[in-house]
Amino acid sequence: MAGPTFIQIHREDDAALRCELAAGLLAQPARVAPKFLYDALGSRLFDAITELPEYYPTRTERALFEAHGAAMAAACGRGRTLVDLGAGSCEKAERLFDALQPRRYIPVDISVEYLRHTLQALQQRHPHVAMLGVGLDFSTTLTLPPEAGDEPKLVFYPGSSIGNFTPREALAFLRQVQVLARGGALLIGVDLVKPVDVLELAYDDPLGVTAAFNLNLLRRLAVLLGCDARVEDFAHVALFDPVQSRIEMHLEARRNVVLRWPGGERRLAAGERVHTENSYKYTVESFDRLLRDAGFTQTNCWTDERRWFAVFSAA
Repeated sequence: MAGPTFIQIHREDDAALRCELAAGLLAQPARVAPKFLYDALGSRLFDAITELPEYYPTRTERALFEAHGAAMAAACGRGRTLVDLGAGSCEKAERLFDALQPRRYIPVDISVEYLRHTLQALQQRHPHVAMLGVGLDFSTTLTLPPEAGDEPKLVFYPGSSIGNFTPREALAFLRQVQVLARGGALLIGVDLVKPVDVLELAYDDPLGVTAAFNLNLLRRLAVLLGCDARVEDFAHVALFDPVQSRIEMHLEARRNVVLRWPGGERRLAAGERVHTENSYKYTVESFDRLLRDAGFTQTNCWTDERRWFAVFSAA
């Protein structure tokens, strides 16, 4: 059995990250891209969020995969090269290995180092599946290395991460996916519109785990930008915007604050916010239209009884 191989395409540019963060803090309104939420601590906090009773997406999607995995495999095709976008622990993809029977597995994450340990163990459990870990920031450009081959692929994008894109960005991204999956298929998780109280509790839990996840971003600003932001100066805010059909997360200044970093500063009045994340919610019909606008012509959809979450296949 040959072990997995790894290719790192994305390389972090510290100067570019500092410029991006500074530009966001100086914008009106201030903002920080959600990718900065996921350092080592942030990733562990997000894993904890998925275990909360208020956070329905992970367990609802898991139940859909368990109930309909065979039908999804029939729609997408078995024995393909499985490209797992934002693979993380690879846990969701592995649960579908029996149904999908991939002949090759290509997990994609922003850092190969995050994949190394997981993929080594995964290879031991599935010795007959060739594995290639790819370090890539696919949120900007979804281009795999030549080593990924040119055969038709099944692109797997679970967890409703598509909601972090604006609808325009999501369309552009899905058009790239459609090119990558041409001759193959897409299997994607999508969070659906539901009662506002359910949505807001999922992003502002009583234990304060999501608040800690959001507030940890201030520590990231200190490390990456040299910013003197203090956690105690800010509060976590999560709200649903029905016009945009999205949950928004913000860090709200508890008092007048001056954020300083080498070469710049930003004054925030009490109550002023730094926008940290969006999570757009779709209806089954609106996401089906988005897939078709992206160039997919055949779609299938599976939802739970409450229609809180959906998994789509598209080809």
